[in-house]
Amino acid sequence: MGILNLTPDSFSDGGRFADEPAALARAHRLIADGADILDIGGESTRPGATPVSADDEIGRILPLITALRSVSDIPLSIDTMKPQVARAAVSAGAAIWNDVAALRYAPEACDVAAELGCQVVLMHMRGDPLTMQQAPTYDDVVAEVCEFLAGRAEAAMKAGVAREKIWLDPGIGFGKTLDHNLALLARLDAIVDLGFPVLLGASRKRFIAALDPAAEAPDRRLAGSVAAALAGAQAGVAAVRVHDVAETVQALAVWSAITAAR
Repeated sequence: MGILNLTPDSFSDGGRFADEPAALARAHRLIADGADILDIGGESTRPGATPVSADDEIGRILPLITALRSVSDIPLSIDTMKPQVARAAVSAGAAIWNDVAALRYAPEACDVAAELGCQVVLMHMRGDPLTMQQAPTYDDVVAEVCEFLAGRAEAAMKAGVAREKIWLDPGIGFGKTLDHNLALLARLDAIVDLGFPVLLGASRKRFIAALDPAAEAPDRRLAGSVAAALAGAQAGVAAVRVHDVAETVQALAVWSAITAAR
């Protein structure tokens, strides 16, 4: 899953693809590099990010979705918490609702997901982007994340979302310390064992800089991002959400070939 942020303030590439020509060129680059899905976002969810209105978010994402649908059939994912934005994106041709709030942002979110009939990614987040990194604590982060994700999947299914449409995401970096992130990466198998496809989003996250001070700038975190993607593949995740598609595709191809040769 290639990341395409149409925001002025995303932590890694904020502002670089905020206008339609740059965004469309980036989308074509990600496709050429081997992306299977494009994840389009119109609101930053980095730590401390300021919320934007649904209208502003829709204004950012709809022109690109419409343009892409006229030239490519690659599956598109909309990275949003807002049912109104998800509805607009799916109407324009998106096939996946990637929700960092796990259908909790609005009371009608589960019902809208069922109505849309699209695939839905339910992610774990402690708090919200403004507050999530303010001293997050857990007694057992793996157990608590698993319990939360299983509960949100049950809530979605109760509202009418088909089980086969549901994905889970442990939410690396969303309300977690370095130790929490490492525990989740070490035990991704526990989340896979819940029986849903798992999406792993660890690309260029700050925990990499915590392990390597030379990686303070997000674009210096490629090697760490690839290492996390390979850990995910080893654990059986269904997809990895990344900024650096070509490099991750190559790493996964080599890992897969070595695994097959054993």
